[in-house]
Formats: sequence, C-alpha cells, structure tokens
Amino acid sequence: MSKTWLITGASSGLGREMAAQLLARGDRVLATVRREDALADLARQHGASLVVLKLDVTDVERMRRVMDDAFAQAGQVDVVVSNAAYGLFGAAEELTDAQIEHQIATNLTGSIRVIRSVLPHLRRQGGGRIVQVSSEGGQIAYPNFSLYHATKWGIEGFVESVAQEVAPFGVDFIIAEPGPTGTNFAANLVRPASMAVYEDTPAGAVRRAIDSGSFDIKGDAVRTVASIIAAADSESPALRLTLGSTAYESISKALGERLASLQAQREIALSADRDG
Repeated sequence: MSKTWLITGASSGLGREMAAQLLARGDRVLATVRREDALADLARQHGASLVVLKLDVTDVERMRRVMDDAFAQAGQVDVVVSNAAYGLFGAAEELTDAQIEHQIATNLTGSIRVIRSVLPHLRRQGGGRIVQVSSEGGQIAYPNFSLYHATKWGIEGFVESVAQEVAPFGVDFIIAEPGPTGTNFAANLVRPASMAVYEDTPAGAVRRAIDSGSFDIKGDAVRTVASIIAAADSESPALRLTLGSTAYESISKALGERLASLQAQREIALSADRDG
C-alpha cells in the first residue's frame, strides 16, 4: 500500500535521494525546497505524485502556512522527514556571530518548528511518524564542527522529550544518525576565515583531511536512505537508527567511554543527595 511522505530539505543530498526512491516505488511525496526548480526532473518523471513546496526552514512566518498547505493537499501524511540542514565548519573562535545564528536557525530551531507545525495535523489524523535526520554528530564530536554538533545534540534531546509527550496520540519518532556519507555535504560546508593559530591543532588536522580528501567517507547515500525508509516502514522501529560502520564504531566508543566515566563517579554522585 502506497504512503504519503513530507520531506524538508529535499533539493539535494539524502533528502533528494529519499524523494527519488519513494517516488520510484509508487509513493506520494510532498517535498520542500528553497529553489522551486530543484526537483524539476523528478516532477517531469512522476507528475502528480510529487508536490513541490517552496520553504526555507528559517522563515518563521511561512513555516506553518506551508505545513498547513501540505496537509491540506495530501489529506493525510504518513511520515514526516525533517531533513533540512547544513554544516558550519571551523574552530569555535573562528566563527562569526551571524554564522552561528544561521546554523542554529536552520538545524535546530528550524527542525523544532517543522516538528511543532506538523504535530497538530498528526494528532488530528490519529497518528503518524516523524523521522528527524540527525547525524553520528548528535552523539559524538569532531573538532571544527562545534556549532553543527550543538544543533544535532540539541535536536536529539528535543525529539527524545517530545516523543514521550505525543506517544499517547499515536505519533512516534526515528532519529536517523548517519556517519560520513557520500553526498554533497562536504562541498556545501560554510567556512569562516581560518586562523593560523589553529593550524597545528586537531582543528587544523581535520581541516587538512577534508581539504585533501583523506577524511574517510564510508557511507553510501543510496543504502543509507534505503535503510531509513525501511525503518520508517517497520512496525516498531528503535528511536535511534545508527547508519554506517563509522557511525556504529564511533558512537559505540563514545557511549562506552561515557558509561565508564559515569560509573567511576558513582560515590561522588550519591554523596550529593540530601540526608534521608
């Protein structure tokens, strides 16, 4: 049985690949893009199965109108995919205030607004599923991605809380956490001017690895999207979906180290309780 999907940030990367795979299997897709011609080829190929909606997720005034229109056109949406995001790349000291504000407005508050704007519709229709595209960077951190990580760690905390709030209404969530994947993400990184003082630091090492192409990217975009779709199709998916060997290994290592550190502090933690 075909489904209806609403995908934000569908003009490129994982969002576009997801739209293409869903349309190819006969589903209906409502796709938000910043440029209306970004999916012209898919529109010609799939006709009325694809509805393209212009939206920049930082546009607060337009957000709710677009989401209302999307649900009005679709009648019912089975899966909402909050995917719009980009990466800000540079040591924290190098970033400008405007760059910081735009990263947060897109990846964090933009994703929050997407979710908040669709929840009333999902409640009224009796349930639905929201896929929040995060990253291994919502669980671990690399130098030079501090603000990107701040948004991904932030949206994961938001989703984990909201998932508990709306479960009684039949609304559930998947947090997709891909590792480095072969998309145009690296090419679209926003970069501030670099400071020479960071050249011989971990930040400089990561910058050189990305610039030289030696930063290891093992993830396959087609397979990553197929795994997300399969999880969204399943009856009871896990809240977090880790994708790719790099993500699996890095998140496993980080969680293990955090758990060991926590357990070593048990006596200190208990000593902070009130008597009795």
